[in-house]
Amino acid sequence: MSLSRIGQLGQKSSVLFLCDMQEKFRHHIAYFPQVVSVAARMLQAARVLEMPIIVTEQYPKGLGPTVPELGADGLKKYSKTCFSMLTPEVEAELGTIPDLHAVILCGIETQACIMSTTLDLLERGLDVHVVADACSSRSQVDRLLALSRVKQSGAFITTSEGVILQLVRDAAHPKYKEIQKLIMKPAADSGLLSLFTGQNPLPT
Repeated sequence: MSLSRIGQLGQKSSVLFLCDMQEKFRHHIAYFPQVVSVAARMLQAARVLEMPIIVTEQYPKGLGPTVPELGADGLKKYSKTCFSMLTPEVEAELGTIPDLHAVILCGIETQACIMSTTLDLLERGLDVHVVADACSSRSQVDRLLALSRVKQSGAFITTSEGVILQLVRDAAHPKYKEIQKLIMKPAADSGLLSLFTGQNPLPT
């Protein structure tokens, strides 16, 4: 069975996508602070592992800049109006990454930009690992069903810690101690458990 069918991740063959975590969404997306916190941890891990990182902003003139707590200062932001992150600029950037096999995807909204991006990437033959605890929507029904929808299409639904440990693979990895510090404390609770147990208390 080929690697593309079982979902292996490697730090040299994967790219991290961070989708539209912007100021105007702050008070409208469920679990927004927690989702950004988890995405920030993914960003820190990607930097430690020297992985490529793509950050997009949906119509920043109207929806504002990427929130500072993501920690994406200094990274290029790709502006877009389409829901998919796969703009011509981003596609050109992906073309510069040798041996690219997988995209690790975080951000908002799950039923819109995350789903559109996932389908476009799958159509291009790339593995997509959707980090469920780093994705959200205004509606938790949309979030849950979008995760189910992209799984039906062939994406891998996972968690931030699952992805990070899969990238490192071995406690003997030269960067493991730095990674261990990032995952020592469990990721922020972004409401996933309540989705799967049929309860849906939103943070106050």
